[in-house]
Amino acid sequence: MAEKTQLTQSDRRKVWWRSTFLQGSWNYERMQNLGWAYALIPAIKKLYTSKEERSTALERHLEFFNTHPYVAAPIMGVTLALEEERASGAKIDDAAIQGVKIGMMGPLAGVGDPVFWFTVRPILGALGASIASSGNILGPIIFFLGWNIIRMAFLWYTQELGYKAGSEITKDLSGGILKDITKGASILGMFILAALVERWVSVKFTVALPPTQLSEGAYIKFPSGSVSGGQLQKILGQVADGLSLTQDKANTLQNQLDSLIPGLMGLLLTFLCMWLLKKKVSPITIIIGLFIVGIVAHVIGLM
Repeated sequence: MAEKTQLTQSDRRKVWWRSTFLQGSWNYERMQNLGWAYALIPAIKKLYTSKEERSTALERHLEFFNTHPYVAAPIMGVTLALEEERASGAKIDDAAIQGVKIGMMGPLAGVGDPVFWFTVRPILGALGASIASSGNILGPIIFFLGWNIIRMAFLWYTQELGYKAGSEITKDLSGGILKDITKGASILGMFILAALVERWVSVKFTVALPPTQLSEGAYIKFPSGSVSGGQLQKILGQVADGLSLTQDKANTLQNQLDSLIPGLMGLLLTFLCMWLLKKKVSPITIIIGLFIVGIVAHVIGLM
């Protein structure tokens, strides 16, 4: 094994400062990958000496990455520990590092939004607004200072927590701990992906199918002529019981698919995109293709 190269606190502080610009160069293809790689540059320069090693490490961290910008800090810390051990000669391949990143970024993303966007910031905003409403300049100052102190402190201490945890993981590489962590992280990442597909991928068809004739008793038979109070009361009761207002029940292609497997088309669309990515089709091409197909399908009345 090569001589141990240790990241100092000063090195990690440089990464911490740069991580505040994680979304400074966000893109639709690989999301936060540019900001992620930018944050790691001080560590890469310290750990690797040759231009080829630095280029390889930088390219390794230009893969897809996307999570809540603040909870990326513990992932950054674990990644620093893994890169530190790899630079010292440990057998940690690209797949292991990427697997840990992917496995952590999904679950942590679900934590960041409710904690920061829906709790901390609204509380500080309400406090600052209540003070500012009386004409006190301290209102916006308290909000600005409070928010940034909490944000920066969280980024630093969780990055250090991830770094120390990552160091513990890499101490027993021969025992397979990293392999188990990577496998578990990958499984967890796939589980989160499945939940996100059901929630965010929606395909709705508007094609109408021939109506179904309902049997007697499944629909309301309206009396001819004027309706008495008692008849109206009976009709309203039938409506409350869920009886159809007409003898024909409208049918759509979407209803039939939902009765078979809810969310089936969204799942198939996700599998199609995954297959295209495996075939090295550019994500930008896939996005543009989805836009075109969606517009055309809407114009012709399919979706």
